Amino acid sequence: MDTKNDSRELRVSQLTWEAEGVLSVRLTAPSGAVLPPWEPGAHLALHLPNGIVREFSLCSDPEDLSGWTVAVLREPNSRGGSAYVHLELRPGDTITVDGPRNNFALEPAQKYLLVAGGIGITPILAMARHLERDGADWSMLYTGRSRATMAFVDELQDLAGAKVRLHADDQAGGPPSLAEVLDRVGHGTLVYCCGPEPLLKGVEEGLADAGCLRLERFKAPEPVAPPEGGDQPFDIVCAGSSKRVHVPVGTTALDALEQAGFDVPSSCAEGICGTCETKVLAGTVDHRDFLLTDDEKEAQHTMFVCVSRALTPELTLDLS
Repeated sequence: MDTKNDSRELRVSQLTWEAEGVLSVRLTAPSGAVLPPWEPGAHLALHLPNGIVREFSLCSDPEDLSGWTVAVLREPNSRGGSAYVHLELRPGDTITVDGPRNNFALEPAQKYLLVAGGIGITPILAMARHLERDGADWSMLYTGRSRATMAFVDELQDLAGAKVRLHADDQAGGPPSLAEVLDRVGHGTLVYCCGPEPLLKGVEEGLADAGCLRLERFKAPEPVAPPEGGDQPFDIVCAGSSKRVHVPVGTTALDALEQAGFDVPSSCAEGICGTCETKVLAGTVDHRDFLLTDDEKEAQHTMFVCVSRALTPELTLDLS
């Protein structure tokens, strides 16, 4: 997992309608300075002026460091993040931005299949640009409820043409047949998929080799079940101050830390974005996130305090 980069103040320089319900936000340094490099799959945490922190995938060209661009879907059941971006954020506004951070990085492979659903195109678009520029062997399935809701379609067709298969459910009479695409996935191919949970589940179930799949979620699936015997209370020892924080049953580690006065960055509260990642110095974590690999969970080096708990009476975390 990537560590967090320093925060910076960036200016909203442009807002663009990319599709029905999808607004892109261009962020630049007020001084005009170039921004740090990033790789496809990276995302930013935007500290919105209404006090909400939300994670959005970078969808601009990784080689264009004059600014960063994210695209935001207006969620009908918004908890305040997407609604603020669409209704309140304006060019000229300055906001704090954390990142880039990457939990969805491209790995070396002989061939790539990219699968995007709806707003899941945002990290996939940056991957497509990178792979095409590198001369990689890649193809894409991009699906959405309707053509009007699918952002960046023209750009993708200009970029890659026949490599991109577009599927609008309303025109095709329903969702795509994933088997037609996944049955052709052979040895040496990595599949990168981002989108709604039904699409992710369909791709997971349709692949003969789940080891070739890399997922990024915008919403968590069903929560991870507690261990046998149920949740237990535990203590967090904050290494920098030796302060001890008790985490009772029914309270998350994040909530307990915030109640004790610790300022821990957080966003999704579902174990999918990585904002609350915290280094573990001692103890055993009951990992309940959807980001760490099995090897990373076994290593016990880090935890996501919004959802994970402890299997030992106490955890020592790298907090001051």
